Amino acid sequence: MTKLSDRLDEYLAIQRDFGRDLSDSGTQLRPFVRFADAEGVERISTDLFLRWREQYGSASARTWSYRLSMVRSFAKWLQGVDPHTEIPPTGLISARRRRPRPHIYPDREIARIVVEAARLPSACGLRGWTCSTLFGLLAATGLRLGEAVGLDDEDVDLRAEVLAVRKSKRGTGRLVPISPSTAERLDAYRLVRMGILGARAGPFFRNEKGERLSSNNAQYNFARVCQQIGIREPQPSRKHGRGPRLHDLRHSMAVKTMLDWYRTGRDPNCEMHKLSTYLGHAHPRHTYWYMEAVPELLRLACERAEQRFREGDCP
Repeated sequence: MTKLSDRLDEYLAIQRDFGRDLSDSGTQLRPFVRFADAEGVERISTDLFLRWREQYGSASARTWSYRLSMVRSFAKWLQGVDPHTEIPPTGLISARRRRPRPHIYPDREIARIVVEAARLPSACGLRGWTCSTLFGLLAATGLRLGEAVGLDDEDVDLRAEVLAVRKSKRGTGRLVPISPSTAERLDAYRLVRMGILGARAGPFFRNEKGERLSSNNAQYNFARVCQQIGIREPQPSRKHGRGPRLHDLRHSMAVKTMLDWYRTGRDPNCEMHKLSTYLGHAHPRHTYWYMEAVPELLRLACERAEQRFREGDCP
């Protein structure tokens, strides 16, 4: 039988071949397979997961629920190799999912993040260019982090000012228009990157080894930047700490777009489908959530509804 650690390497390699960024899955699953190897266990079972949980250390139910989802995904793949693999049940850990209230970055805060990211130390200077350009792109377009780091050079058409997102959350692709200023910054980054690494096809955002920038690496660098500018508490070692998230740049872009609709008198019901398509949401109701999450936006929506009621536009 093959050790689970070897199976994990095979699993991650296959997923990468399909263009999926499973760097976080690897981080979560490594301790699990090391525990299994140490026990001499060669297949996943519910009992194995529960023993690992008991000995691995304390964490919230939400964290363990997330770890369970990683193990379940790995087990589903393994079952195709070894039919005797047991997939731990979803209800093994009960953790009520709560969507955290997003942090809406003011423009000045985004500017500080981009400037500070450009100062990240590196041997050849590419780290600062990569992170500052990536963070600026996320703020300007609302792309998911995985979509942005999944971009290849051929997906970034700066003449047409459009990005081809092929690796989206649900596996469906879309075209994302960008502004001339965003295209100009991406062009500058591409030229610098090619000057440092050479003109090679492949990933658009790269680390200093020329490899695709991982989501984990981007989140680590973002946490470092936020600690430097004071919106996260300084942390020992490589800990991220708590505070505004990288994903909140996506929330901020969506909320600011919706606030602009209300302030300029546009009808959100007509505009929402456009924003949902741009963001890659499966349904506009996922975009409407931002109204509930941001008090100012909810207030403006209520004021608009009251005005329409007074004017007799509502039944």
